[in-house]
Amino acid sequence: MSTDTAVKEMPKTEAAPEQVYRIFPAIAGKYRLFNSVSSLGLYKSWLRKMVSLCPLDATTDLLDIAGGTGDVSFMAACKKHPRHIQLTDLVPEMLEVAHRRWEHGEACGVPLDFAVVEAHSIPYADNSYDVVTLAYGIRNMRERERALTEILRVLKPGGTLVCLEFSKPTNAFFRVFHSLYLNYMIPFWGMLITGDREGFIYLKESIKAFPDQKSYAVMLESAGFTQVKWVNCSAGITAIHTGVKKGQ
Repeated sequence: MSTDTAVKEMPKTEAAPEQVYRIFPAIAGKYRLFNSVSSLGLYKSWLRKMVSLCPLDATTDLLDIAGGTGDVSFMAACKKHPRHIQLTDLVPEMLEVAHRRWEHGEACGVPLDFAVVEAHSIPYADNSYDVVTLAYGIRNMRERERALTEILRVLKPGGTLVCLEFSKPTNAFFRVFHSLYLNYMIPFWGMLITGDREGFIYLKESIKAFPDQKSYAVMLESAGFTQVKWVNCSAGITAIHTGVKKGQ
């Protein structure tokens, strides 16, 4: 694993919808603010729950796919102190924000490297990582099954994927509220914070179109993960799925 902390870039591919390449470079500097405001302050609690489910300790290596500005990586670093974290994302501008956070000491001394990586073709060897994290990334991938197969490949036998993603609320009241909030407030917050209303219309549509908890669990099982389960957060607005690579 590299010890060079510079952001390493790869050629742009068609791994994600074109809107991803337009939206995220533009909002990278305000991404955390948008997440905090648009989630009504719940964002950090979802991250804490996700990290609590990561089986990390001082002997383990973590690969953070679609890690963006580093929220998962830095929280995992400071709460669980793994041996090494590889923070990756498709968008260099997001990783540049993460790199500045690393320069300010947010990794709590944990070795952390950066690379522009697309999940359809992960440039790491088979059986390399103990844990892979994936937060709010899978729904923006064109070929989700291929990405999950790649994640399975780089996990060590017995390794764990921990995935946080928007999902489907579990009761009628929350479903109605959630639909109204997505339709009206997500574009509003996007316009207010970043000036880009149209980009956030894409984001709310991607949330609405993503499979429900059970359907995504079936997708994980079809990719080869075992012991697949999920935990709902905020009545199912988001869900954290975990899956294990079968041991040898």
